[in-house]
Amino acid sequence: MERESMDFDVVIVGAGPAGLSAACRLMQLAQAQQQELMVCVVEKGSEVGAHILSGAVFEPTALNELFPDWAQNNAPLNTKVVSDDIYYLNDEESGVKLPNFAVPKTMHNHDNYIVSMGNVCRWLAEQAEQLGVEIFPGFPAQSVIYNDDGSVGGIITGDMGLDANGEEKDSFTPGMELRAKYTIFAEGCRGHLGKELIEKFNLTKDSSPQHYGLGFKEIWDIDPSLHQEGLVVHTAGWPLDKKTNGGGYLYHAENNQVFVGLIVDLNYSNPHLNPFEEFQRFKHHPKISQYLTDGKRVSYGARAMAKGGFNSLPKMTMPGALLVGCDAGTINFAKIKGNHTAMKSGMLAAEAVINDLLSSEGIAEVGGKDLTGFYDLYKSSWLYDELYSTRNFGPAMHKFGTFLGGAYNTLDQNVFSGKLPFNFKDDSIDSEQLTLAKNAPVINYPKPDNKLSFDRLSSVFLSNTNHEEEQPCHLKLNDVSLPITVNLSQYNEPAQRYCPAGVYEIVEAEQESKLVINAQNCIHCKTCDIKDPSQNITWVTPEGGGGPNYPNM
Repeated sequence: MERESMDFDVVIVGAGPAGLSAACRLMQLAQAQQQELMVCVVEKGSEVGAHILSGAVFEPTALNELFPDWAQNNAPLNTKVVSDDIYYLNDEESGVKLPNFAVPKTMHNHDNYIVSMGNVCRWLAEQAEQLGVEIFPGFPAQSVIYNDDGSVGGIITGDMGLDANGEEKDSFTPGMELRAKYTIFAEGCRGHLGKELIEKFNLTKDSSPQHYGLGFKEIWDIDPSLHQEGLVVHTAGWPLDKKTNGGGYLYHAENNQVFVGLIVDLNYSNPHLNPFEEFQRFKHHPKISQYLTDGKRVSYGARAMAKGGFNSLPKMTMPGALLVGCDAGTINFAKIKGNHTAMKSGMLAAEAVINDLLSSEGIAEVGGKDLTGFYDLYKSSWLYDELYSTRNFGPAMHKFGTFLGGAYNTLDQNVFSGKLPFNFKDDSIDSEQLTLAKNAPVINYPKPDNKLSFDRLSSVFLSNTNHEEEQPCHLKLNDVSLPITVNLSQYNEPAQRYCPAGVYEIVEAEQESKLVINAQNCIHCKTCDIKDPSQNITWVTPEGGGGPNYPNM
């Protein structure tokens, strides 16, 4: 197939906080040395921000470094945190507020902001374009270009106009080759190219397995008399049982809106558990429903998050490329924050690239190196200190449970600043934790009341999700028989429940069971790629612009 080809100095995959921060920093450093640099960012969403979903309480540490004048330039950080409450929910009716001394200091939010990260990314994109970056929304990175020596040489964008069988339609347009001296992968959690690169270059040989959570978020318009702008509420405990880690949140943003959500760790063991239904139950707790009653739900979304932390970080460099942000897993789950760390990792990657490309003679003609100098920058940065000091947070929770693990983390962070001489590691794999369905208690979830709780299909409608229907399915089964012969027979096919968009369903046809994949519903959360007990599902990019269209998540 003949493809058009364009050459750049740097290609960045993903217009999230990591990718856009890398782009901005590259141009800032090049312009400081009066050099011209060609940088492009490709983004699979229909626009920058369309696929961004985050809580989000935002720590501006990295933004202060990248754009010290962000306030004067109208960055959308409008709601400063004024109050920080954490509750342990005992059951569906009761809960106790934890005193500050009993909460790890990493979870305090003084000087942070409640934001829409979609809007923050739109603002970052504006800054990047003003600096000379080319941004191509609606162009997913479909595959990696490898040079003859095995190094990464860029990416190929997705083909457009293929039918469900992969045949060319009249509207067919082949993807383009975007070649680069260096490629920065910032796809977000479980990026499909990042996953390929990690395996190809054996980047996790010295790391613990990555661990994941599934995060839900809804935006509600609420009664102005109930709104407390700047209030941050976090919860632990109910509705999750003692064997399931996670927690809830409710943030009072601007314009009489609240952001409400639940994170469910994907190492849960009961195959009957339905994370979406757990979130719907969560909203009925009096500590949450007191704000939502008589309100209106206006947005819904869900996204997997990499939460393994320091111990699960892969090697982030390889010949010709770097892996940054949630593609690598730089989230600091002790803070329940990953945006500032993603931004910093992107900025450090930019510095490593510039150190190689720029010289007194101008832009170097050849890239393709393994930029191990990135690690000198990383280890001398606050990013390394922050992730290292919280390395035990997740493993302690998994090892000791929510209550005892939380007590250890409070002691470690508040008294010893993360310097206790212990190194807990969790080398389990999330997809291998399910028990057999016959040995697990069935969970009977209440029907939605359509006031506080809702079904999945009406929720997906609010995510503005759409895909071109006549295209190859982007949810690939390695073995089409396994969903029935293994997953259904042993685990009652958990994809029916862990998917937050109703993509997977078992139907009875001609006296036999069959898995139906409703790819049109997919909101690109990647949970199926992570949690499938047979590891039989591979998520790849659909046709450009497909998926959710979040307005301000």
